[in-house]
Amino acid sequence: MMSTPGKNENEVKHVEGPEENRLTEAQEMSPEELLNVEKSLKRKLDIRLLACVWVIFVMNYLDRNNISAAKVAGIQDSLDLSSTQYATAVAILFAGYVLMQLPSNIFLAQIRPSFYIPCVMTIWGLLSALVGVVQNYSGLYALRFLLGFVEAAFYPGALFLISSWYKRGEMGVRSAILFSGSQLGSAFSGLIAAGIQDGLNGARGLEAWRWIFIIEGSLTIAIAIAAAFILPDWPSNTRWLSPKERAVAEWRLIVDAGQIDEDDSKWSYGFKRAFSDWRLYIFALTFLFIQVASATSNFFPTVVGTLGFSRVNTLLLTVPPYMVSLVLTIINNWSADKNQNSSFHVIWPLVMAICGFVIAAASMNISARYFAMILMVAGGHGANAVVVAWTQKTMLRPRIKRAASVAFVNAFGNCAQIFSSYLYPDSSSPRYVLAMSVNSAFCLGAILLTIFMRIILLRANKRLRNGETTVAQEMKGESQAEVPGLEESERETRREDFRFIA
Repeated sequence: MMSTPGKNENEVKHVEGPEENRLTEAQEMSPEELLNVEKSLKRKLDIRLLACVWVIFVMNYLDRNNISAAKVAGIQDSLDLSSTQYATAVAILFAGYVLMQLPSNIFLAQIRPSFYIPCVMTIWGLLSALVGVVQNYSGLYALRFLLGFVEAAFYPGALFLISSWYKRGEMGVRSAILFSGSQLGSAFSGLIAAGIQDGLNGARGLEAWRWIFIIEGSLTIAIAIAAAFILPDWPSNTRWLSPKERAVAEWRLIVDAGQIDEDDSKWSYGFKRAFSDWRLYIFALTFLFIQVASATSNFFPTVVGTLGFSRVNTLLLTVPPYMVSLVLTIINNWSADKNQNSSFHVIWPLVMAICGFVIAAASMNISARYFAMILMVAGGHGANAVVVAWTQKTMLRPRIKRAASVAFVNAFGNCAQIFSSYLYPDSSSPRYVLAMSVNSAFCLGAILLTIFMRIILLRANKRLRNGETTVAQEMKGESQAEVPGLEESERETRREDFRFIA
């Protein structure tokens, strides 16, 4: 339960019923038994939750960004699209993507993820496959908008699901592993497109770009069906966990945050708490700035094409930068978790990305430009997952607040994909000076906002250490329910030990 709007925010309520029994069971375990059950639990989660959402995100990114590979494979010529019409086809997906994220995450918080996520995945796979049969730009626009609208449910939903199972010190690297699916999806897109271009162009009378959409969309549907039997729900109701594992799943999150991950039948409470916390808007603006820098992905095969290689070789050359980005993203987020620091792990990849943008705009040397492309992709994407995980580490409770926060940050950030799609007209090739300049400026803006947020959170931690304020005040309306079986003095001690990760 949770205090409802209009009541004292610090009012303490007692959680009773089955949840109390589960938590008591976890508290009565010996330290050795608790550790063994926790190891078993995390092993199952890494295999069934993390691995599953990672594969889904690979397909999510494949189906979202395969239009960039399709451009190299001939979609623009086949449908007689102008440079602006192609850019609109890229941008319109994100119009639908932004609209659906927040309502989808609020909806997800109240139903079973193992049902909801595979359902939306099946629908977007079908929509992606249908792009392979369009005959004009209007049909392409309609399907791309609907694809974005449906795909919007997944990434913020997956992040929210991860935050509902893992502790703050485990969340960053898991979020990075999930996000690495986007890099692998982009890399696979180039490999798959190269294979289709080489082996299926003209098969059954269909051009290579049509086969790209049909094959990848069909594969998405098959994976969605399997995911329905693998994904977990919430710690309290996942059927393939033992009662002990469910108890430990809930208890370890309480120990981590000093507070139960409580919920309320009225989602509006957590929703209002999210949007009344001004820190949310700093995170959202930071993520938007980073997404401008990351938008190169939507045109990356075209940018690589300026090196002057054949279609197949151009598609193959898009793979290494994304593989470097994948490794860097995971290592960077692992380090952020290990060192309990988010800000520095946002800043340094953005500095690297700026170097890449400057070199790409200034040089025509093939080796230097390809090195710059690696820097811009790895740097732009390297900070993405850190910011999203940082948001959830700061905006913890209640569950709906966290769901609304991560959805808003991701939705607001992806607005960048709409306008940034027009920064790469064919007339700007090969240097794309305007795009590279804008990307560098937005990276610098993200760095300044990150420094600002670090200062704000460090000041909050200082006030907590000096006793000038309380955790309840600093966490701005976080839940205050009693933890079943835990003495009130111990609960307060756990809460007062809480510090923000800067």
